[in-house]
Amino acid sequence: MFKAAVITCSDKGSKGLREDTSGPYIKEYLQSQGFTVIAQIMISDDLSAIEDALLHYTDKEVVDLIITTGGTGFSPRDNTPEATKKVIKRDVPGISEMLRYESYKVTKKAYLSRGVSGIRNRTLIINLPGSLKAVKENLVCLDNVFDHGLKILKHLDTDCGETN
Repeated sequence: MFKAAVITCSDKGSKGLREDTSGPYIKEYLQSQGFTVIAQIMISDDLSAIEDALLHYTDKEVVDLIITTGGTGFSPRDNTPEATKKVIKRDVPGISEMLRYESYKVTKKAYLSRGVSGIRNRTLIINLPGSLKAVKENLVCLDNVFDHGLKILKHLDTDCGETN
């Protein structure tokens, strides 16, 4: 029903120095949820590279969902939140707050993630951490967002009132 793109942001991964396990996992997870994943790419942590990729999948390919993985920490090269903030038109802070809250139940380091979430046009963008463990913990929290939130964003849910 929905189209998605998965973007892994990693300098080492983009140079072939580290295997990407999070990106393929996200792709498989989304496909198991009924998404058509049109792209799973690996790019560097360069701010403009991330911004360009986000703009490509929001403005040219026009997917419903972009999930990024990596680049959300404290390293000077962790630019994913900044690139996302540059392209989104509307913040959706509740998603990232929920992810940090739920992850905190597993690890006290969860609040070190700087990931953000937001909307550009009719595309929802969600930043996830880079580790496979964190990705697995975060994805299970997003099922209602994927179902209800994307339907509202795409005008497929005519009942936009309160949910039970």
